[in-house]
Amino acid sequence: MAQLGVSGKRKIGRVIYHTFCLALCYVMLYPMLWMVFSSFKETGSIFTSAAKLLPENWTFENYGNGWKGFSGNHFGVFFKNSLFVTTLATVGAVASSAVIAFGFARIRFFGSRVWFACMMITLMLPFQVIMVPQFLMFQKFGWNNTYLPLIVPYWFGQAFFIFLDMQFMQGIPTELDEAARIDGCSTFGVFYRIMLPLISPALITTAIFSFIWRWEDFLAPLLYLSRPETYTISMALKMFSDPSSQSDWGAMFAMAALSLLPAFILFAMFQKYLVEGVATSGLKG
Repeated sequence: MAQLGVSGKRKIGRVIYHTFCLALCYVMLYPMLWMVFSSFKETGSIFTSAAKLLPENWTFENYGNGWKGFSGNHFGVFFKNSLFVTTLATVGAVASSAVIAFGFARIRFFGSRVWFACMMITLMLPFQVIMVPQFLMFQKFGWNNTYLPLIVPYWFGQAFFIFLDMQFMQGIPTELDEAARIDGCSTFGVFYRIMLPLISPALITTAIFSFIWRWEDFLAPLLYLSRPETYTISMALKMFSDPSSQSDWGAMFAMAALSLLPAFILFAMFQKYLVEGVATSGLKG
């Protein structure tokens, strides 16, 4: 009887735990669900029936109207622009951060601690602090109204990604480096043949974070892009909202729902590596 009582308490505890988790998950996902379901409502009824999650009359016109875009550019143009900027910036951030992290983790050089401290300090600087001087610098380069300010800076390392990769590398025994050097590997050979395969979870983690952050970035495109045909998705979505006249909320929510798909698919495909990379577990077995 005592054993049955303990088993029953455990089952009740599990039910309560899972019920609480499901309720919390629903609360967290509700804004996104509301946006997705609102994209199937008529624009005039979105806020009048805001308390209702499901639409009374389902319509797909918002997706057609939103895909038409504006200024002669359909929404596929903005998807292409965002994909171009995000892909190049992500490749640059992942590659450069891995190289710099290898230098800090495995190469001893004069002033390494100072440079590492300087890099970590940059994590405390919000973008708003460097926004004006960076804008003036790129203006002198003649890069304004191009994608270069949105891509080039990420090819010189990102402090958070460098720290993440470095922590992962420090969990890998240095004996592997020494064995590789005995076999004739150069420093680059150690990085390419030993480190990169072993830190793949960290690399995938940095790629996911970088892709999502660049995909949803609004402030940087707002600063440097002024021609509609160069707008990214975040800029294009803002164009559906016009405070001086009637905003097409249905089209905005429809395109916003579509814009979530790339990040959602990427996360769903590589969430296993994301958890492993954040945990920085290093070698296994």
